[in-house]
Amino acid sequence: MHDTALLIGRFEPVHSGHLALLQEALRQAPQVIVVVGSAWQPRSPKNPFTWQEREAMLREALPASDRARVQVLPVRDYYNEAIWVQAVRAGVAQHTPPGARIALVGHFKDATSSYLRAFPGWTLIDLPRQGQMDATTIRDAYFNATPDTVGQALAPLAAEIPASTIATLQQFAHTEHYPALQEEWRMLRSYRDAWAAAPYPPVFVTVDAVLRCQDHVLLIRRAHAPGKGQLAVPGGFIEQRETVWQSCLRELAEETHCDVPEATLRAALQSVAVFDHPDRSQRGRTITHAHYFDLGNAPLPAVRADDDALQAEWIPVGQIAALEAEFFEDHFHMLDHFLQITGLVGSAG
Repeated sequence: MHDTALLIGRFEPVHSGHLALLQEALRQAPQVIVVVGSAWQPRSPKNPFTWQEREAMLREALPASDRARVQVLPVRDYYNEAIWVQAVRAGVAQHTPPGARIALVGHFKDATSSYLRAFPGWTLIDLPRQGQMDATTIRDAYFNATPDTVGQALAPLAAEIPASTIATLQQFAHTEHYPALQEEWRMLRSYRDAWAAAPYPPVFVTVDAVLRCQDHVLLIRRAHAPGKGQLAVPGGFIEQRETVWQSCLRELAEETHCDVPEATLRAALQSVAVFDHPDRSQRGRTITHAHYFDLGNAPLPAVRADDDALQAEWIPVGQIAALEAEFFEDHFHMLDHFLQITGLVGSAG
């Protein structure tokens, strides 16, 4: 017997496989901690629900007698396993006494499940696949429906989805978020379909400009899907005859009209970092080269949104943390890397 059992997942949305693993965790220990991943991510076809909405789905799918035994621990994506593991361990430690016997319940679905081996000292309970459904199949059926046909679209999958989850999905389909997510889901599907005939999976190269001045950072609101309306740093795809440096300067000028001379930017360049996590972009394998500039106490350059930017503005660095759930893809974590917003990045070796 263990003191605490852990279950880690995204639960986008909750299905029967999740519940089977959760029931095993409840059999293993009197206390269960459910780590809800991808917390504070902006809504997207891959992560359509907030962590609070996913917690509610989990609790509603459980018998009332089990709900009090379950604690939910939201953990953000760090796109860095060492830092993510550190955050999970720190969160669990806040809910367990020193020396607690901890079991980690899970299933090795594919390469994305490798994190299950990252917690030495915890007993790993590796179960075979529970149920025949995965959340991607549910989301595809869901976003391919209409608000009035969600029930019909999910009917072939209903045996694998709790009734309470189906009710939640039907209600959510009548919110303002559903059509926006549908638009993005269709755009991403057509984007991937356009590359389906390539002889090998494409790898895209992008650039980003993290420009700091007077403890402000230059951000845009994206004008188009994916991530329409979300915050991002200026950037985009490299063109055929550009270096990453040239591409960075072009994207910065196109999206913000930030008229800082190249020589000034070169002198202000602090570092360049490559962000290459395989899951950082839903468009496909996308590797970006982020350039971090610090203009110090110079006057804030005038900016004006254009091209792929709906808005361009200088945001105080101290306000970035509160805006985390509004950032496109991994751009909050890009800023965290350079600006040390969460205090965790760079502390895990």
